[in-house]
Amino acid sequence: MKKITALLVLASVLPFAGAADIVGNPKAAAAKVEMCIGCHGIAGYKTGYPEVYRVPMIAGQSAKYLEAALTAYKKGDRKHLSMRGVAASMSEQDIADVAAYYAQMPVK
Repeated sequence: MKKITALLVLASVLPFAGAADIVGNPKAAAAKVEMCIGCHGIAGYKTGYPEVYRVPMIAGQSAKYLEAALTAYKKGDRKHLSMRGVAASMSEQDIADVAAYYAQMPVK
């Protein structure tokens, strides 16, 4: 019985252990941000899909905020079809790298 309890406790902790080990690398994001720049790199840009939407400039945003936003798009908690498609193709490492890249950029 003690072994089963110990395994259950360990199984409940393991999913969180891997997420804490992921560290974003802005240099690794160079090729990963190519599709981001098309919208988020143009001041005042608006997109017409799925509706007219003002695209935010994300340079200088907090890495934690950007990671949370991309993860929410990936899960479907944030609703924007284009962003959902982009985030769905990203691994947790990709998300951390892209967030680190934009966090270290100067605000324009």
